[in-house]
Amino acid sequence: MAELTISIPPSLKNWIDARIAQGLYADATDYVRDLLRRDQEQAADDSAWLRAQIEEGLASGIVDAEPEDVLDAIIAEDPDLRG
Repeated sequence: MAELTISIPPSLKNWIDARIAQGLYADATDYVRDLLRRDQEQAADDSAWLRAQIEEGLASGIVDAEPEDVLDAIIAEDPDLRG
């Protein structure tokens, strides 16, 4: 395994120590690994969401209207958007 040495302020060290004292983690390394894994999962979820949004946009086709006309139609459906 690779090693990584970091410096953190006392307040963060106290936070880690508190989480360990709660029995949630075995030690600081366990805590940091968990944070990194969760960050990786979130990044993967974000990428999947973005890909889905792109696919939806591509599948929706092309609107053959002027942008102003499209906005006017959207606002006509919900007048609260006017402003």
